[in-house]
Amino acid sequence: MKILITGANGLLGQKLIALLRTKDGVEVIATSRGSCRINGLSEAAYHQLDVTDKAAVNKVFDDLKPDVVIHTAAMTQVDDCELNQPECRLLNIDAVSNVVTGCKSVKAHLVHLSTDFIFDGSEGPLTEEATANPINFYGETKQKAEQLIINSGISWSIARTILVYGIVPGLSRSNIILWVKESLENNKTINVVDDQWRTPTLAEDLAQGCWLIAKNMVTGVFNISGKDMLTPYDMAMLVANYFELNHKLISRANSSTFSQPAKRPPKTGFVIDKAINNLGYQPHSFAQGIEIIAGQLG
Repeated sequence: MKILITGANGLLGQKLIALLRTKDGVEVIATSRGSCRINGLSEAAYHQLDVTDKAAVNKVFDDLKPDVVIHTAAMTQVDDCELNQPECRLLNIDAVSNVVTGCKSVKAHLVHLSTDFIFDGSEGPLTEEATANPINFYGETKQKAEQLIINSGISWSIARTILVYGIVPGLSRSNIILWVKESLENNKTINVVDDQWRTPTLAEDLAQGCWLIAKNMVTGVFNISGKDMLTPYDMAMLVANYFELNHKLISRANSSTFSQPAKRPPKTGFVIDKAINNLGYQPHSFAQGIEIIAGQLG
């Protein structure tokens, strides 16, 4: 089975590469903008690809003829999406259209990554059947991309996820565990919201969920997230306790006290029974996720 990954230089992309390279009978094709940042990957397995370039997508797909495409490339910084809407639309909708066209030409199954931000946050945790109603531009583009895929006529799956955290060498973007740990180690007081609820997702778990979808080529929407419903304040306290840091430096905050360009849904979180029962998906707890990252930090 040939599996092509877009956005392979990113957090999920690198976790997918590491996982798929352990699977017998799987040929991994890594694609991303810019040069390869993936440790231990041969030049032959990596191809520079800008998914906003339709001709380039078509050429790579036609040349390599993947059986499955896992599309992780996207603009995901929510505030940047709100402030740079043309760029967000290009990366999150137009690029998806290009990937769909490429999949159609080679009859590849598409696994597309989506988000809890397609929901308004009025209730949670949510099943796959919940009605989308985005309240920011990022969520709007991701919902439109889902609809584009569903109506495309290709073989498809959508993996919705929430607040992905993890580390890979050379990736500059932080996550809540590293942010809390580094802040408290530097004796810095932090304000952390306690009125938003999520089911945070370890990057390794998301990679596993995508693999389970890809190898079975199952059609439909799957919630792939963690299983613990937590606020960011809850997460910060768990981090402080694990690393034995001063939790008194953590202050509860109301989200209304933060000035951000994009609105955040107050309460999402996913019901993951479908992925557990149909795919055998088994995510780690958030406490286990902290332990895994601690081990990776050495």
